[in-house]
Amino acid sequence: MPRLKRVISVVLASVGAIGLMAAGTVYGVSTTALTKAYDAPLRDVPVSSDSATLARGAHLVTAVGKCVDCHSADFGGKVVIDDPALGRIRASNLTTGRGGVLGNYTDAQLARAIRHGIKRDGRGALIMPSDDWITLADEDVGAIISYIRSLPAVDRELAATVLRPIGRTLLAAGQLPIIPAARIDHSMRASAVMPVDSSVAYGKYMADVGGCTGCHGPSLSGGKIPGTPPDFKPASNLTPEGIGRLTDAQLESVLRTGRRPDGSELDAFMPWRYTALLTPVEMRALIKYLRTVDAKPYGGR
Repeated sequence: MPRLKRVISVVLASVGAIGLMAAGTVYGVSTTALTKAYDAPLRDVPVSSDSATLARGAHLVTAVGKCVDCHSADFGGKVVIDDPALGRIRASNLTTGRGGVLGNYTDAQLARAIRHGIKRDGRGALIMPSDDWITLADEDVGAIISYIRSLPAVDRELAATVLRPIGRTLLAAGQLPIIPAARIDHSMRASAVMPVDSSVAYGKYMADVGGCTGCHGPSLSGGKIPGTPPDFKPASNLTPEGIGRLTDAQLESVLRTGRRPDGSELDAFMPWRYTALLTPVEMRALIKYLRTVDAKPYGGR
């Protein structure tokens, strides 16, 4: 019996040592990912205080980019994820108030953060959907920055972002894609201006910068959204294979009301409250584009 106890003690000690080494590896790999510096050129964008620019910026941060979903309508930020296993992630206070970061950024640094997901210190921003916004035209980025600069200061100090053990483990294993800067082609150069019209080209722009491809996949055929929990509802098929039976009027109604023609409601994660605010021109362009993509079976993304 004493020998058995010694064997068990050795085994437990070995398991404990392996566990500590594994934990150390996870912490080291995840810390490297979180602190990695990225490089993308700083580019000037047109910033203005005229009413048309500010109105365009307000529209872009709500109906199109949906920035207000994470940063709040007043851009004072909020904690968007707080899970005891995964961690806590905040969307920054983007005003000049107490706890705000706006005063620390130049316009060019803000433009880089929006399109490349790179913070002022070079590190990648977490869950910032810059892989959707990398193609945002200079004029639109400038309008967004102009609008944010025009907002009143909000005093809101938020708890710091922190990844907890499960979050760090998933990040180290490459199963938590929360750093867009790690997968963006930073050599991409957006256009100076994107003409607003009902063309297929502008519809594609809406689908990209509006986040459709971010959730429904590059081909828009839907399926499981990378990085979401196992029980998270998959995205629908937005190719002609999935929406072909809907008329343009029915599809617009779905995007504006959150209800399908049969009366059933879309999943709450679908941001129809923002797509409902698209202009008639933007809506026509988006639907026109969806009709032109290759028909694909569900789930291929």
